[in-house]
Amino acid sequence: MSSANQTTTRRKLRNRGKVRVAAAGRPRLSIYRSSKHIYAQIIDDAAGTTLAQIGSKAVKVGTKTESAAAVGKAVAEAAIAAGVKQVVFDRGQYRYHGRVKALADAAREAGLDF
Repeated sequence: MSSANQTTTRRKLRNRGKVRVAAAGRPRLSIYRSSKHIYAQIIDDAAGTTLAQIGSKAVKVGTKTESAAAVGKAVAEAAIAAGVKQVVFDRGQYRYHGRVKALADAAREAGLDF
């Protein structure tokens, strides 16, 4: 049997491999979700730099889902200010559900294309 850490790492790398194939030179919107907060960053893998980043600690809103939506909107605005309009969404090992979906939907509504 494999440990939970190995399972999560395998799932994350499997998803990231698919994301990099689909990226075609676009930066990726990477998500990290902890039990209390959610973080998002726009990463240019070709240059190895972070173009924009934001976390829910910076945007205090009501529930965790509302905070995730605020983070999505804020990271989209920061990316557009940095000149990025098209990204590929990297959900990591997390399911596209709940806070992750709220963040992605808010980023789309704020003008990011993915």
